[in-house]
Amino acid sequence: MPNQVEEFNAYRSKMNEKLMADNNKIIKRIFNLDTNAYAPGALDVKTKELLGLVASAVLRCDDCVKYHLESSHKEGATKAEVMETLGIATLVGGTIVVPHLRRAYEYWEALETQEG
Repeated sequence: MPNQVEEFNAYRSKMNEKLMADNNKIIKRIFNLDTNAYAPGALDVKTKELLGLVASAVLRCDDCVKYHLESSHKEGATKAEVMETLGIATLVGGTIVVPHLRRAYEYWEALETQEG
């Protein structure tokens, strides 16, 4: 059975390398801004990742949801914290977010499985 976490990360890495190799100043600056936005600041990194998860779910970007789930996991977020975060995202985004909520739950399970 394919490992969706490994597949997602491999694809993301491969395509990011291609994008960066293209040497587009605008894309490089956006990537840098994104990296810096999630650095420690007035808010800790875990909180920022959970905020990113809400925004990504509301915007219905499954790749972004996966990225923020994995980053939240690495920052020590618990399943309860992630589920509360996804609940807020569903409240804000409405029922159209439910399919993304399902995929987010599935990906969180994959992250937990990979850990154990």
